[in-house]
Amino acid sequence: MKNSSHTPPRHLLCFSHLRWDFVFQRPQHLLSRFARELNVYFLEEPIFDTDGESFLAICKKSAQLSIVVPHLPGNLCAKEVNVSMTRLLDQFFQHSNLNDWTFWYYTPMALTYSEKFKPRLTIYDCMDELTAFKFAPKELAGLEKKLMDKADLVFTGGHSLFEAKKQQHANIFPFPSSIDKEHFAQARRLTMEPVDQASITGVKIGFYGVIDERFDMAVIRYIAEHRPSWQIILIGPVVKIDPQSLPQHPNIHYLGQKSYTELPRYLCGWDVALIPFQLNESTRFISPTKTPEYLAAGVPVVSTPIRDVIRPYGIKKLVHIGEKGADFVKCIEFELERSDKKQWILKVDQFLSSVSWDDTYAQMNKLIQNHLNDNNAISIAS
Repeated sequence: MKNSSHTPPRHLLCFSHLRWDFVFQRPQHLLSRFARELNVYFLEEPIFDTDGESFLAICKKSAQLSIVVPHLPGNLCAKEVNVSMTRLLDQFFQHSNLNDWTFWYYTPMALTYSEKFKPRLTIYDCMDELTAFKFAPKELAGLEKKLMDKADLVFTGGHSLFEAKKQQHANIFPFPSSIDKEHFAQARRLTMEPVDQASITGVKIGFYGVIDERFDMAVIRYIAEHRPSWQIILIGPVVKIDPQSLPQHPNIHYLGQKSYTELPRYLCGWDVALIPFQLNESTRFISPTKTPEYLAAGVPVVSTPIRDVIRPYGIKKLVHIGEKGADFVKCIEFELERSDKKQWILKVDQFLSSVSWDDTYAQMNKLIQNHLNDNNAISIAS
């Protein structure tokens, strides 16, 4: 895309399949940083009302960050939804010069209503292999191919995902899960747990995150049954699975969803943290953000053999890797019996010293600027 200016577009529109106030993760970390320099609009998927007109509800989160929520009538078919969304975007951009905009995609499905628009810069931040997720739309794979063709830059949420997609784009770069170290390091200093967790006594083994089809219930069930004196703390929303299918034992405690701000207070009371994901297509390319977050909190971690956890965390012996429930029990017992964690903490801090969302944002920004500079040089030469 040719342009005579080195200056990045002043406005960014993000197309997301996730809601801003759901779970604070990669999109929120990155876009809140972009909002320090740009006007960022985070466009969520539509909310369908029983009746009424189509409209965009815009709510400011900060001076330069706005959440945009489309409201559509509930009786629309898929084609009518796309037509309505395109019309809403037409209205949104009616007084704008698209040459001053970046489109930032988390979901290729947004192409069904945004493909006609020609922003100056298009970025696809491929944080997950969405085609492998439960209930993935059948059109998703084809739309991702279109988005790859349209994008100026592609970022991936981990090295495994990068390896799987690196032949699909000339400007593709891996950016694995990062960390807000200061936020999670609070857990090392805090002593007072939230009331709902403080009332649970004994050894505490914890997990936070979305509890969905990726969650390995068999591991949790095994730990609960074989170590009834251990208390298993599970924090997060239950999504896309029947809550009744979750293991129920007296020592398993479902505390529900907690805010990002609250997480260090829960972590401060845990003896060991878990990453109990099944090994299947939906977890083949994931790079769990919780891995460095647990570590920054100073909590030992046991994970199933997720590739982007094994490398680098497992091979550096920062995280225990176990495949079955019995492996988890053995690793947890090792940590409970280990009296001196100073060397492990030292290795953790050394590794995390070069990992932060600020660094990820800066590296992405540099790649964006390099791309604009290169295109500017091409434009001048031609």
